[in-house]
Amino acid sequence: MGISGGKVESGETIPECIVREIREELGIEIRVGDRLITIDHAYTHFRVTLNVHHCQFLSGTPQPLECDEIRWVTVEDLDQFPFPKANVQIIAAIRAQGQG
Repeated sequence: MGISGGKVESGETIPECIVREIREELGIEIRVGDRLITIDHAYTHFRVTLNVHHCQFLSGTPQPLECDEIRWVTVEDLDQFPFPKANVQIIAAIRAQGQG
């Protein structure tokens, strides 16, 4: 299970953005699947829209190219790690879908 994000560039679809960002941040190739959830989140000075999709790992070895650390974890282990408030909503959606 991984949570990562980025900004959509001009002329780029959301799935294209996800593939590019994961390649740039982790050095792996993925296939973008169905949308899980869309979240509009307000920070103190700006707002973001998070478009969250299921993704399938295809190839490569994950590397911390644009972060300090990466780790594969199960959904059950996510409570052991601190996440920003918006990510908590994503984790809740993942758990809810797993129960369906």
